[in-house]
Amino acid sequence: MKTARRITALLLAAVVLAGCADEPDDDGGNPVPSAWISRQYTTSGVDHVDERDAPSKVADEIHGHSTAVDRLDSDGRVFLRYRDDIVAVSPYLAGSRIEVADYRTGYRRWKSHIRTTWPDPDSASFRGGGPGSGK
Repeated sequence: MKTARRITALLLAAVVLAGCADEPDDDGGNPVPSAWISRQYTTSGVDHVDERDAPSKVADEIHGHSTAVDRLDSDGRVFLRYRDDIVAVSPYLAGSRIEVADYRTGYRRWKSHIRTTWPDPDSASFRGGGPGSGK
């Protein structure tokens, strides 16, 4: 009898854990389309370049391929927020430069543009951190 209860408890625990595995990450949203960006745009060092299109058009193309959680236009630049990353599209010669950074690095790099709109990754409430906040 005890063995049957243990087996039942283990099966129920397995079902519950399997159900949790299908939940999206805490921010939700799509991952950044890095592979698509690499195929679609010319590589220039660690960044990518679109030699003809303005930042807003390039950001529309990227967002159209993989929907961003949020979009911010600031001083001619466009920032797309994905699950764990930021894509920054800025003017470059006659076209645009595309930079991809993980959220924390991107936030620090482009803080002057995004700090009043997107959460600081070092704050206690970011992604549910801290007691009871953001959960």
